[in-house]
Amino acid sequence: MKAKLALAATILAVATALVVSPATAATAPSAAFAKDSDWGSGYQAKYTISAGTSALTSWKLEFDLPSGSTLGSYWDAIDTPSGSHHSFANREYNGSVAAGASASFGFLVSGSGLPANCKLNGQPCAGTSVPTTTPTTPTTPPTTTTTPPPTGGSARVSPYIDITMATPSLVSVANATGQKNFTLAFALGSSLGCDPQWGGTVPLLDSRIINDVNALRAAGGGVTVASGGALGPYLENVCGSVDALYNAYVKTLDAVGSNSLDVDVEASIPTAMVNQALLRLQQQRGTHVSYTMRIQGQDYGMDPFSVSILQDAASRGLNVVVNPMLMDFGYSGSWGDALVSAANATLGQMKTIWPAKSDAEVKGLLGLTPMIGRNDTGSVTDQAAARQLLSYAQANHVASIGFWSAGRDNGGCPGGGAVTTCSGISQSLYEFTNIFKAYTG
Repeated sequence: MKAKLALAATILAVATALVVSPATAATAPSAAFAKDSDWGSGYQAKYTISAGTSALTSWKLEFDLPSGSTLGSYWDAIDTPSGSHHSFANREYNGSVAAGASASFGFLVSGSGLPANCKLNGQPCAGTSVPTTTPTTPTTPPTTTTTPPPTGGSARVSPYIDITMATPSLVSVANATGQKNFTLAFALGSSLGCDPQWGGTVPLLDSRIINDVNALRAAGGGVTVASGGALGPYLENVCGSVDALYNAYVKTLDAVGSNSLDVDVEASIPTAMVNQALLRLQQQRGTHVSYTMRIQGQDYGMDPFSVSILQDAASRGLNVVVNPMLMDFGYSGSWGDALVSAANATLGQMKTIWPAKSDAEVKGLLGLTPMIGRNDTGSVTDQAAARQLLSYAQANHVASIGFWSAGRDNGGCPGGGAVTTCSGISQSLYEFTNIFKAYTG
């Protein structure tokens, strides 16, 4: 009798446990949209893909943009557009998402319209929950204390960094400042000709560089590839055809998982061939393209060859951001005023190149690229001049701010010259990065 009572009690206890145990839920993958910043005529946003209770080996996210809104640059995904419909697939480094983990990609939109009809791997982005009857044991999550990282670091700010140099690393600057977007300088031809290498000598897949880029990306950052620069050999000159140059660009972009390219023109290039290769990039990959151009004078703006490159680009329907090199030009008066004058003169030239665009649209194509600290010609972009340029950017809602360079953003040689490893003026470490990172559009 006692055994039967004990057995009955045990059965009752188990049944009770099954009834009162909290039910768990098997969650499907989902994706959440969020804006990072909004400047009225456009915005920066991202989608965060969550794997749910099962891991993902790949993902594809689709959405539609309403009439009047168009996609600009994007990062950490590859878009296959069809009219206003966009289909983003993961890159090779972020397709595998562990159960309970997430991955994200970001993008810029011109216009105020928000994505609609979002689908993740063919299902609604909101995901679903399916209750199950698996018993669980309640647990109390551990209490953790975290140190918040530095804030700031808009995607609209992208300091140049000489990626052939081991220090500073991308991650070290990001950890110190919160700035997580950088422009890698420079992809050049090598001794083999149309064979892109960093600085013309360092392999594209150099482990130090790739590990640094991947670590930056894991922290939410991204990179732009810059070709050209002050030294050769330019890919644009050693690649003898549109196909060869296009393939060299693709190879370089894919090496670091980027879809943003900057062509820094400080020497002659075959204009028509280069613009055709860039247009193919934009049509086939949606690549964000910018041109960094020489300034002839504070009131004149860009030199005639730079203007002719942009005129050819406009005639082909190539969409570009124009970065005047706000450095090393003749001026009078205040250098800070001269930087603003050169930017305004460039805007005037851009209005003649794209006469159908409104003032706001033209300003939205203007980048600003100063050389921090002591310039090669002796002028000095000090902290006050940098803040003046930042105020100009904020007032005019320009496309972006870059500067040469993150490796010079330290006060290691006050009173020095225009060297590659320090600014030549008194400053705190990464002071200019911290000034410019405030720009969000």
